Amino acid sequence: MPIRRFLRGEVPRGRLEDIAEDVSRRYGQEMRSVELLDADNWLSTPCVVNDQWFVKIITAQNSFVHALLTTGRNLGVFSSGSEGFFEHFGTPLGMAEHELEATRRMREFGVNAPEPLEAFDHDGYGVLVFEYLPEFQSLDDLAPEEVEAVLPALFDSLSRMHDHGLVHGDLRGENVLVVDGELYFIDATKVREGAIDDARAYDIACALGALEPLVGARAAVAPATDFYDADVLLAADSYLDFVNIRPDHDFDAAALKGEISKVAE
Repeated sequence: MPIRRFLRGEVPRGRLEDIAEDVSRRYGQEMRSVELLDADNWLSTPCVVNDQWFVKIITAQNSFVHALLTTGRNLGVFSSGSEGFFEHFGTPLGMAEHELEATRRMREFGVNAPEPLEAFDHDGYGVLVFEYLPEFQSLDDLAPEEVEAVLPALFDSLSRMHDHGLVHGDLRGENVLVVDGELYFIDATKVREGAIDDARAYDIACALGALEPLVGARAAVAPATDFYDADVLLAADSYLDFVNIRPDHDFDAAALKGEISKVAE
């Protein structure tokens, strides 16, 4: 079994259908369809129920992997000279409830996200239900000029999250959805109290690392300067090398550092 499949875990088809039936009953419908989504997601199994609800199913294995990733990220943060700020939530339901709350907060202060409906336990699985956005592209599916066009909105949304004590924590192209030119964010997290400055720098480093392969270093850094000053970008610079060793990032860190240095001059 490939290591990625082992780490992510699988939801048996019978259990998947049981959960889909549970979701449908909660909204007064019969379960007509459940479709797995092809997503590189280590922390849940995403699916669509009845072409109406986007559902994330979180297993005990996902919770275990979240603990490992949280430890690894915090060790990386330590290596960059800061205290760890990511928190682990000990059960699948706890993970689902945390994301539900963080998504609700995002929407409260004007950041687009699929409407979060509920989180509940189904025989030890954490189940998180959102509205389904049927017609979307992820950021990394867009042409470079299309990505550049939405970057001001991306950094505007990130800065709003940071101003309210939220971070994304795992910003990659597939976690930013584009619907009719509007950006929608999936996945968000809170960090421990008092750690938002360091967490913000890490978040920006992830964003720049995700954008550099799509549009190049200069185009990635330039719109960030409209929302963050040079000191914040220099703090993000200190996390770039750590972010770049993650298996889900591959970018030209030296080029990004060079563009950030120009801003700081």
